This record gives sequence, C-alpha cells and structure tokens, in this order.
Amino acid sequence: MIENLLIDLDGTLTDPKIGITTCARYGLEKVGHSIPVDQNIDWIIGPPLKASLAQLLGVSVNDPLAEQALTGYRERFAVTGLFENELFDDVPDTLAALKQKGYRLFLATAKPEVYAKRILEHFNLIQYFDAAYGSELTGERTNKADLIAYILQQEQLKPDHCLMVGDREHDILGARANGIETIAVEYGYGSIQELEEAAPRARIQQFSELFNHL
Repeated sequence: MIENLLIDLDGTLTDPKIGITTCARYGLEKVGHSIPVDQNIDWIIGPPLKASLAQLLGVSVNDPLAEQALTGYRERFAVTGLFENELFDDVPDTLAALKQKGYRLFLATAKPEVYAKRILEHFNLIQYFDAAYGSELTGERTNKADLIAYILQQEQLKPDHCLMVGDREHDILGARANGIETIAVEYGYGSIQELEEAAPRARIQQFSELFNHL
C-alpha cells in the first residue's frame, strides 16, 4: 500500500525554465563561454547541473572550469533565478488533497536543498511536505538514486510503501534502484522517448491525474 510520495521539484511541481537557463548562460559567460541565444538548453533542467555545464563547456565534470561556471550560475540563481519560476496547473490543490487523504509527502530533488526549501516557501507549498530533501552545495546527493536512498534511511521508509513522481529518467531510474515504483509526468522536461525507455509504471499529463494511480 502506498503511504509515502517522493516528489521531484523542477519539471514536476514548478516550471523553472527561465531561471535555470538564464543562470546557466550567465555562469558560462563568466568563464568566457557564451552560447548562442537560439541554442536550446532545456535538457539541463532536472539532471545534476554541474555535469550539464561541463557538457556545454566540453570538459570533464571534474574540470575546474565546470566548478567556476557552477559558481557563476549560483551567483545569479541565489538572488534572482530562484524566483524566475512558475507553478504547474493543479499543483497546490493536488498537494493539499493528497495531504488531506493522509499521504506523507517528501520533496526529492537534485537541486540544492537550501534553494529547494526557499522555492517551496515562495510558492507556499512547504506546508504540504513532511520534509524536503535535496542535494548539498558540495554536490553530495545530486545523484537521484543516492538521494532517494538517503531519504529512505533518514525517514525509515519501506520502498514498497513509496511512490516516486518525476519528469526525467533520473527520477525513474533512481527510484527503481531503490525498489520504488514510479509515475512520470509528461508535461515536464523528459522527452517521450526518454520516458518510454525508462518505463515508469504510469505516465500522466496533469499533476492532478496522480489520484488515478494511487
């Protein structure tokens, strides 16, 4: 029986496109690597950011340039980019209804926890969550499987009593690595091909459709 819902943030609860992509361009410019205005970088939304910046720079994730670009990204994100963000339809009402029905809700995002909590507070969503979990600024727990394992351990949750909801393959594969079933949202940033290959238990077009699978 599902009692606990682990829920992703970017691309699942909120659309962070403007903030993330603008800050990524800013961070890349800080290290002398401007990218064309018309270059689509939406694919960086969801996965660990430092690895995505390294890919855009054409360097390894351990290259100092990737860390410098990430520092530049955070310089803007912590002040402005954080709030260049919009809620998806039905999110507050659905979270409130889930809470009312007795589900325990846990945020599970690769975004640094310090930023994730501020975003939940900004949109007045923090009230619905038992706890909000994210990565550390050091990069620890940016891997979704590691993050989910940490949540299970910290909260003493049984995998077969949990369900993960997210928009990218990282959410699905990370949950599966911990024995947790998944539901993918199709309105986020994972392509249809990506989601088909990751093979979640179900896919939904609106967050409120979650109720059809609980």
